[in-house]
Amino acid sequence: MAPPYPSFLAGVKSACTGSADTPFVLLGNFEVEDEWARDEVGLPTVGGRSSTAIVNRMDEFAVLLAGPGDHVVLKSAPDPDYLAYLTDLGIALPTILVTDRSDPAATVSEDALRSPRLQAALRDLAGTGAHLLPHGMSTLEARLCEVTGLAPALPPVPVVKAVNSKVYSRRVARELGLPLAVGWECETVAEFAEAAKEAARSVAAGRRVGVKDAYGVSGKGIVVVEDPRRLDQLVRMVTRRAEKTGDQRIALVLEEWADKALDLNYHFTVGRDGSVRFDFVKEALTENGAHKGHRIPARISAAHTAQLVETADRLGRRLAADGFHGIVGVDAITTGDGGLLPVLEINARNNMSTYQTALQERFMGPGTVALARQYDLTLTGPVGFADLRDQLGDLLLTTGGGSGLLVNNFATVNAAAPGPDDPRPYAGRLYGLLLAGSEAELADLDHAIARTVRKETVNV
Repeated sequence: MAPPYPSFLAGVKSACTGSADTPFVLLGNFEVEDEWARDEVGLPTVGGRSSTAIVNRMDEFAVLLAGPGDHVVLKSAPDPDYLAYLTDLGIALPTILVTDRSDPAATVSEDALRSPRLQAALRDLAGTGAHLLPHGMSTLEARLCEVTGLAPALPPVPVVKAVNSKVYSRRVARELGLPLAVGWECETVAEFAEAAKEAARSVAAGRRVGVKDAYGVSGKGIVVVEDPRRLDQLVRMVTRRAEKTGDQRIALVLEEWADKALDLNYHFTVGRDGSVRFDFVKEALTENGAHKGHRIPARISAAHTAQLVETADRLGRRLAADGFHGIVGVDAITTGDGGLLPVLEINARNNMSTYQTALQERFMGPGTVALARQYDLTLTGPVGFADLRDQLGDLLLTTGGGSGLLVNNFATVNAAAPGPDDPRPYAGRLYGLLLAGSEAELADLDHAIARTVRKETVNV
């Protein structure tokens, strides 16, 4: 295991650069999987403009991962009242850099590559030894390093992409002898057709099967099959596409749905020297395959925790052997019979759980329980942080201790707002970390916040 560091981020800096003091430029390019999947053949996906705009403003999460000596690139400046709120909590903020332009449909990386003034500032930072730490490394972030001279904190793109494939996850888990859900990895149309025949027998026996893109994320690129005829339909679809294009490649996983008790996310950091630091395990909250938050600490046994620590060490060493270093999160589940499936997929990038670490270090004391949560909003007009603060009142965490909601991303609230002359309602998301002294208090706080934002923010 890697040696301890004064903070989670210091450990990441040491693992990725060799020094805990290296300045980082952080970039929240969420759903980097879309870039990794660009040349892959999988399932068709559909995404709405409003959800894309919200996801792209998740870049603001990076503000609370960075330290005071770091810089964060954002698509637009945060609400000044929100920054004042964080400062009042005693949080030492990084320096914030803003792209020259902000297209709601573009990621922060795409905006940054069209921003000459920002790039000039990044070139100055490169001269100080700063390293770029993106959410995940794709060709876009590699290009940003090229044009600015910033050193990448992560490995080359081909390595990062390879270890993030769901096909890779299953094959490595099998190689290491780890428990796996029944499933099949497919990289050709012929392999998919053969796997679908076997999966159809599982479906006919009453078991659901998920068909997953190798680079799907947040519930996208997944088809849940409960009728064998649906598998036949998928085979016909990919076969026709292959005949039309002449490309027999495909990147899919078929997997039986296990009898899940709890979703888990555990996290470790792999050093350039091959060392592995286990960071934490959290209980993940999901809905239809999409991430909705975390419960901290996870409600699992000491034996399961020990099993995850051991698995993390083995996976970390295997990833290091394949040339990877950096942050890794792994999705796992406990099963209804008390078992553990320790590898559903490997996410060798920042995870949602990554962005809570600095807040946990500062605000979670002994006996504190927490819930990382998103609240879906329906809005009829832009909401300022000052408005939200007034609405939440005592529900908002306002001191360094006690219970309440600590907002850790406000940009997503108004990200999908239409033009000023468009009166249509729009969707927003409020992200926060709820802190309390007991499970009962935490549940009461969550319900009170949900009632408040549902009732109050709609008509602002």
